[in-house]
Amino acid sequence: MESSFNNKSSAYQKIEKFNDAKTHKIAGHYQEILELVGEDVKREGLEKTPIRVAKAMQFLLQGYEMDPVEILKSAMFKEDYRQMVIVKDIEIFSLCEHHVLPLIGKAHVAYIPNGYITGLSKIARIVDVYARRLQVQERLTSEIKTCIQETLKPLGVAVVIEAQHLCMQMRGVQKQHSITTTSDFTGAFQKTATREEFIRLISSKLS
Repeated sequence: MESSFNNKSSAYQKIEKFNDAKTHKIAGHYQEILELVGEDVKREGLEKTPIRVAKAMQFLLQGYEMDPVEILKSAMFKEDYRQMVIVKDIEIFSLCEHHVLPLIGKAHVAYIPNGYITGLSKIARIVDVYARRLQVQERLTSEIKTCIQETLKPLGVAVVIEAQHLCMQMRGVQKQHSITTTSDFTGAFQKTATREEFIRLISSKLS
């Protein structure tokens, strides 16, 4: 049975069903991996692990089945508002494409409308769509910026992402508290004053 994220009209619903053929094929590969690293896949604790992982991977990578442009277009409204709109502290859970290990952090996104605004939740949704793919943080930042700029055609877009990479914390250099920050700006945000206002606002704690 097809999972709900294969249906773009229900792309935002909680996933309850999965593609059976895809799930069993992925599970077969994970069973082989467990055997290759020396595990007994028949023991009680691992008996259902390949199926669980197969479903988890489909959930974590569901962004490939979603169209972020259509998400923005589904809630575009004409509005004569030309001040900064910011959605900050958007949680990000992604997988690094180099080691398939978690990348966890938050995104801050702003745009200055130019005739059209979009529903605030849609900004968070497109962040999620791009995060639910194998990623590098630099590309994730630029993809979010480009999607908003090309779809809404605002006066400018700003995206800042702060994230921890478990590939750095669990293996490699094993630096436990390192945080990577990436940013990308278009239009009005390339002006120092506008960019500084954005940085000040995302850094402030409003009561």
